[in-house]
Amino acid sequence: MRTNERLARWPAFGTCVCTTAYGLLKFAQALGSGVLVDKEPMRPDLRVRMLARDGWFVAGYWLMFAVAIVGVLFALATIQPWGRHLPRRLLAIPAWTLGVLMVLRSIGPIGFGFLGDTLVLTGLRPPPPQYLELSRHLARWDLILWSPFFLTWGILWIATARAASIPVPVSTERLRRDDRRPDRSVR
Repeated sequence: MRTNERLARWPAFGTCVCTTAYGLLKFAQALGSGVLVDKEPMRPDLRVRMLARDGWFVAGYWLMFAVAIVGVLFALATIQPWGRHLPRRLLAIPAWTLGVLMVLRSIGPIGFGFLGDTLVLTGLRPPPPQYLELSRHLARWDLILWSPFFLTWGILWIATARAASIPVPVSTERLRRDDRRPDRSVR
């Protein structure tokens, strides 16, 4: 494997690590773990339902765990031989979309994220008075944990998409196929 090909693989492996971490967190939460549940930024009314383990939230945890499994397989499909049978666009477009959405979530032009959290913490966008302390607490956690995580994860998805967009040279692909074929030389 050439150096360029090796370098093109690291974003997909990084994406798998982030996706696995997120999936394991959702799996633990689905099983009843309280790990980071109280640190998830959301509206106070939804937060009460989430902390009470409302059935819809538990189902959501299971769904996000399943989506994470699909995400890991999807990221691996961009670099594994079995994924080479899929059209490049089928791999690249969803990966670009996921990456851009995650980066936007981390920046926070529509709510949470670096921008939204900073506005809450500086008082430029004050929350309702009864939720002031809770909002500041969640904004701090989002600023320290969730926004950097989603930014990193989004950048890795974008790098994975970029690597998946680059066509595999025919000679390299032919060599891979030839390596799998039985030796047909005459002796």
